[in-house]
Amino acid sequence: MFSDALSIAFWTCLFLGSFTYIIYPILILIFANLFGRRVPDDTLVKLQPQSAAAELAVAEQAHAASPDDFLPTLSLLIAAHNEEADIEARIQNALALDYPAGKLEIVIASDGSTDGTNDIVRRFADRGVRLLAYSLNQGKASVLDKSVPRLTGQVVILSDANTHMAPDAARRLAAWFSDPDIGVVCGRLVLTDARTGKNVDGLYWKYETFLKKCESRLGALLGSNGAIYAIRKSLFPGVAAGTIIDDFVIPLNAKLRSGCRIVYDPHAVAHEETAPTMRAEFRRRVRIGAGGFQSIGMLWPLLAPTNGWVAFTFLSHKVLRWACPFFLLGMLGANALLLSDPLYAWTMSVQAAFYALAAVGNWLPARPRVLRYFRLPTMFVSMNAALCLGFFRWCLGRQGGTWKRTDRTTEGVSLPEVHPVGSGQ
Repeated sequence: MFSDALSIAFWTCLFLGSFTYIIYPILILIFANLFGRRVPDDTLVKLQPQSAAAELAVAEQAHAASPDDFLPTLSLLIAAHNEEADIEARIQNALALDYPAGKLEIVIASDGSTDGTNDIVRRFADRGVRLLAYSLNQGKASVLDKSVPRLTGQVVILSDANTHMAPDAARRLAAWFSDPDIGVVCGRLVLTDARTGKNVDGLYWKYETFLKKCESRLGALLGSNGAIYAIRKSLFPGVAAGTIIDDFVIPLNAKLRSGCRIVYDPHAVAHEETAPTMRAEFRRRVRIGAGGFQSIGMLWPLLAPTNGWVAFTFLSHKVLRWACPFFLLGMLGANALLLSDPLYAWTMSVQAAFYALAAVGNWLPARPRVLRYFRLPTMFVSMNAALCLGFFRWCLGRQGGTWKRTDRTTEGVSLPEVHPVGSGQ
């Protein structure tokens, strides 16, 4: 009887872990093709294209034909803490955005900066850049909560100090809000190498971008990316102090309260450096893990079946993903107690080989490119270890909402060429 319970535990954990990473992407692709929107989510589009290529072409035509008079007023809000090395380049990038004169305000919200950040921002006051300086470091969530009500734009673009937006990104994000049902628009973040400026989007990032596209077509996109997303100011739900992953909680709280749609625009592009070290990347993932478990308590009503596709994507893509470390531990523990059975002796050998490959992956060189596939187990195990640690940090209350600036190169972000739509890049 005990062995039966262990067998059930093992196969259940295997199924749930496989579901969130393998089965769910297949299902969401099928559902997006069967039930997703076929016309670009842009109310300026009046035609009914029949193919993906036609959709992109019509979307481009709609963008090109967008009269400036119909674009909303925008507020670009950049939260910063001790960003003297990057803030000037970020402001110059913001000032270069292609948006009608008089319709874009640029605001830097400085969260208790103790370096030269505030002085640098003040130098741009004559060019219309506003500084909201807060004396205490309270965390990004508190800064956003206090700053958004002080903005003048109908739509707020939220971004980071180390993010550089493509010149047309603001215009692309804003054009979507001609549809009154749309409340949040998430742009595409391109990761770049800190030293070369080259696109270093990895397999996992491409995998996540694929999921965003499918979920967006179903009207079930989950959150945004803090580097580049826009929200109607009237729908900004406020954000509790101490919220760890505000870019996830804010959009979904807006949807929970208003029923608005959250969409993804892969052509509204921003660039950002990758973390310079594996340690910095692991620390970032621990923080995201803690924030994920925190957000379940904030957003659990979205799991109600009445929320349709959102409930399905939230459970499958997020909740099960965050719980995956415990599925892996459950598999390992149950398997260890079932070794007398030849089947489970074989599954244990498979697990041992997988974790051995993950360990070896730490020492594999970056070239040739084919070796990156052998590093996938390393990335998978590292990510789940970070989620597990994040869970315990959240339980112990050791993951606060204040931020620790990630070290970056002094050169800043070098923008690679943005390929035109349809180039296949």
